[in-house]
Amino acid sequence: MNTTAQKALAAWAPGFAPRVAVVLGSGWGGLTAHVQNPIRIPYAELQGFPAAGVAGHGGELWLGHIGVQAVAVMSGRKHGYETGAVDGMKLPLQVLQAMGCQILVQTNAAGSLRADLPPQSLMAIGDHLNLPQRSPLVGEAGSARFVNMVDAYDPGLLAHAHARAAEQGCKLHTGVYAWAFGPQFETPAEIRMLSLMGADAVGMSTVPETIIARHLGLRVLALSLITNMGAGMSQEHLSHAHTLSQAATASQSASALLAHIIGTLALD
Repeated sequence: MNTTAQKALAAWAPGFAPRVAVVLGSGWGGLTAHVQNPIRIPYAELQGFPAAGVAGHGGELWLGHIGVQAVAVMSGRKHGYETGAVDGMKLPLQVLQAMGCQILVQTNAAGSLRADLPPQSLMAIGDHLNLPQRSPLVGEAGSARFVNMVDAYDPGLLAHAHARAAEQGCKLHTGVYAWAFGPQFETPAEIRMLSLMGADAVGMSTVPETIIARHLGLRVLALSLITNMGAGMSQEHLSHAHTLSQAATASQSASALLAHIIGTLALD
């Protein structure tokens, strides 16, 4: 692979080889404060990287170190609801994998479907529901497109995250994340349906990137910051501003835990 974006990255950071790629969602921007000696590259300098189109998402790639790990942190992602296409993160993840990334760590803000998972809780994603049944692999050729999604969220990485959370005295739940296409929030009836289907949280991202990552052979860890209860489960008025407000309250502690998880990863 030899894309224009790769050539630009080689010029910005000659010889830099990240091992962990990170995608930051709403409420997780504080992780960038933990990147040591960062090189900050605007997405506009990287052909094929997404323009920042959602409040609360930056538009930069941060290269540096968190703990012992060389990382590439994407501050902002492309959502399917922005254009209707669900493969907007394909090229960036291909580029990061070609640079040397072996792991993709994803983050998002999500709504809870469980009374014991209130706002400002943290949930590690153990599995997901692809509600739109859309795939970023449409158009791919060959047998590799038939990706095995069992253990899409790597059990070893999940165990590592829970162990690091315990060290920090943080409660980290595990649950099923439902991908809703958006951008509108779900109706109360849809929330009741999702509960019956086994979902624990719902959001508008993450699943397409997980599919892309597994197609590329990357191991995946994903964390949700719970910002609200699902529609009809509380008296909250759901809005993106409310999501950002709740995310900001828990951002510092969530980002500190994430930095500890990433910085203590042991890779071959």
